[in-house]
Amino acid sequence: MHLTIEPKILYFGTPVVLISTLNEDGSANLAPMSSAWWLDQACMLGMGSRSKTVENLLRERECVLNLPSADLVGAVDRLALTTGKNPVPGYKINMGFQHVSDKFAHAGLTQLPSDIVCPPRVAECAVQLEAIVEKFHQFGAPEDFSMGIEARIIRVHIDEAILNSEKRHHIDADKWNPLIMSFCEFYGLSKNLHPSRLAKVF
Repeated sequence: MHLTIEPKILYFGTPVVLISTLNEDGSANLAPMSSAWWLDQACMLGMGSRSKTVENLLRERECVLNLPSADLVGAVDRLALTTGKNPVPGYKINMGFQHVSDKFAHAGLTQLPSDIVCPPRVAECAVQLEAIVEKFHQFGAPEDFSMGIEARIIRVHIDEAILNSEKRHHIDADKWNPLIMSFCEFYGLSKNLHPSRLAKVF
């Protein structure tokens, strides 16, 4: 039996991304987000338009999308309720946010220079995607302060531990356990459920 409900959020489950950007003074900002999806070499990010990350993206137009594995959940959670904005906006104070100037140190993560873009990569993340922002889209109702950000991936860094040993440019899905957020809770992947006929095509 299906019930008609009005959920507060529609957040069925997507990979967590640690997005690194540059602040005005050249220091690095690092923020967790999980409204992201990819198609070929393009990525769409969904973020709050009042965030420090979006402010940095509007100015610099580049970032690194670092995908943490499930074992980094503690580091990711340490970034929750932190902001690079100083002073902290009133609406974030009401939510319990605090200003943190060095997000990498706060999370216990390590900066690694990127090849093409200026923001650093997260050394501990098995997947690091250097990206350039191409378009910004206002998203949803104005009072939601949401923005869709279209980015193009220009350099891909993958930890060799999760690569297919026979196909160098293929990630082995059995070796990769991304951190997933579903309805604001953290999850990892379970075992492979069933072979996919689509996998043979690609």
